[in-house]
Amino acid sequence: MGRVRTEQIKRIARELLRRYPDEFSKDFEENKRVVDALTQGTTSTMRNKIAGYVTHIFVEPQKAPSSEDSEENA
Repeated sequence: MGRVRTEQIKRIARELLRRYPDEFSKDFEENKRVVDALTQGTTSTMRNKIAGYVTHIFVEPQKAPSSEDSEENA
């Protein structure tokens, strides 16, 4: 079971992804540097939470198996 992220973290992360979609990747460390450069006045904890959520958004769609894979295994 994961940790709950506040709506503020999610909103900021989605807004950054909407404005700068080409700046982010699947790498947390790289996303952390990008978030630090794009936001002003955020604490290191908040920056890390935003970068972690952005990374989670990038990685999440690839976790779900496709319907073709489940048909092959049946």
